[in-house]
Amino acid sequence: MKKKLFKKEITENPDNRSMSIKSFDIEKNSFDIIDSEIGKHTYNKEFEWNIVRRVIHATADFDFARKEKLMFNNDAIPSGLQAIENKCNIITDVEMVKVGISQNSLTKLNLKCICNISDSNIINEAKRLNKTRAEMAMRNLEQEMNGGIVVIGNAPTALHEVLRMINEKITIPSLVVGVPVGFVSALESKIELSQSSIPHITNIGRKGGSSVASSITNALMLSYLHKMK
Repeated sequence: MKKKLFKKEITENPDNRSMSIKSFDIEKNSFDIIDSEIGKHTYNKEFEWNIVRRVIHATADFDFARKEKLMFNNDAIPSGLQAIENKCNIITDVEMVKVGISQNSLTKLNLKCICNISDSNIINEAKRLNKTRAEMAMRNLEQEMNGGIVVIGNAPTALHEVLRMINEKITIPSLVVGVPVGFVSALESKIELSQSSIPHITNIGRKGGSSVASSITNALMLSYLHKMK
């Protein structure tokens, strides 16, 4: 990162997480169980493991640290944290991802989360051009996603479109979180992302989804809140 953002870590507690003691203890106990069952791993503990562990917590799927492990490429985390520092937009492919992103963290960080897949103009234009709504939604947000964080948890066509836009040099997000789930083009879109020079977080496989995408985003925001200026 070009400028130093790190400060002394703030220990998470129920107050700074806006949680009850009971809820906070349940989460902490869950994380302890995950740490115990995973054992040794190759992720750095300061940022990467906090993200992976939160994904496992949301999905109860240990494959995200094993067979279909999450990957952090091209300075993904520093780029994402710098984008948050710059008060970036967060663009999601579907409403379910947007709903899963913590409103509390968005408010504290003064960030805007945008999803326009249900916009009537997007729906009509997708029908007219025989494209998916996810493709049209991404194309329509080229200015908003420039310098922002793009979070894709469901639609491989959205990820393909974002990469196409990047290759066309019409937008340059600071970070792409690409974890679409499914059987058609999900794996292929993630392989394409993994070969890109854009900072990104992804996994190679069919698994992914809204909870994975939103968990990654929430963990990144919490990292900023508790470790950054």
